[in-house]
Amino acid sequence: MKFSVFQVSRRGGREKNEDRMGYSYTRGSGLFLLADGMGGHPDGEVAAHLALQSMSATYKKVSDGVIEDVSDFLTDAVMAAHRDILRYALERGMEDTPRTTIVAAFVQNGVAHWVHCGDSRLYMVRHGEMLERTRDHSYQERRPGNGPLTAQQANRNILFTCLGSPTKPILEVMGPVPLQQGDKILLCSDGLWGSLDDEEIVLHLGKKPVAQAVPDLVDAALETAGSKSDNVTVIAMEWETPDEFEATVLAGISTDELEAGGFNSTLHGDLRGAEPNHSDDHDLNEAEIERSIAEINDAIRRSQTKTR
Repeated sequence: MKFSVFQVSRRGGREKNEDRMGYSYTRGSGLFLLADGMGGHPDGEVAAHLALQSMSATYKKVSDGVIEDVSDFLTDAVMAAHRDILRYALERGMEDTPRTTIVAAFVQNGVAHWVHCGDSRLYMVRHGEMLERTRDHSYQERRPGNGPLTAQQANRNILFTCLGSPTKPILEVMGPVPLQQGDKILLCSDGLWGSLDDEEIVLHLGKKPVAQAVPDLVDAALETAGSKSDNVTVIAMEWETPDEFEATVLAGISTDELEAGGFNSTLHGDLRGAEPNHSDDHDLNEAEIERSIAEINDAIRRSQTKTR
C-alpha cells in the first residue's frame, strides 16, 4: 500500500489549540483521524487526544489481519473513544464532560470508508471534482425541510451530537468507495471550511499534491478569517498505485517497509496522564501499551520531516 500524506495544525485567534490529528497504518490498511475539542466545555484538547488515541489503540488490536466488517470496526472504535472520554471525566469527578468532534477515514485493499460525528469534515476529490463530503451534525445543515431556524440554531457552531456528551453520540459510517490513482481524502476542522467554501477547498486539493495543497489551504483560511480565526487543522491523503508512486515525494509512505504485523502511528502515547482505558473486549495490557507508545514515538521521530 502506497500513499502520500500531509498534516498541519495551527492556532488561530484562540487561547489554545484543541484540535488533534494523526494517522496509523499497517502493511495493508491505514486509519486517518482528526478531532476538534469543543470550547465551552472543560479539557477539549484532552477529549480530542483521547478520541484519537483510543481509536488508534482499537485499530492496533484488530489490525493484524484484514478487517472483515469495516463499518462495525469504525462504529466500535468511535464508541470506545466516547466511553474513554466519559471515564476520564468520571474518574476526576468533573461536573461537565470534555467533548470533541471526530472524523476518520479507513483505507484497506484499495477501498475507503469513513465515519464522523460533529462538524469536522471529510472531503474526497477525484480528477479535480468533489466526489464526497460529510454532512455536519449541526442544526444549520440538518434542518428538516426548508423551515426557519431559530437564532441559536442558525449559529453554525451549534451541534446536536459529539463525543463525550451524556447522550449516546450519533455517528455516520460511509463507504465503501474504491480508490483510483490520484484520489485525495482530506479531513479538516471547522476552522478550514468555516473560512473557505467547498469550491476553494476542492480547487486547491485538485490542482496540487497534498504536501502543497494542505499548507496553502491552512494559510488561506487563517488569512481570510483574520484575527478571529478558529484553529485550523488538516490532514490529507493521496492514493497512488505502486507503478505511479515516487519514493522521493516528501510526504510519501510505502507500507512495504513494515514487517508482517507491524504498526506505525503519528499519535503520541500520553497527554496529562490521560490514557485510553478500554473496558470489556477493548482491554490492553501494560506490555501492549508500552510497546504501542514505543512504536508511536519512533514513528513520530521518523515522520517529523513529513509533517511540517
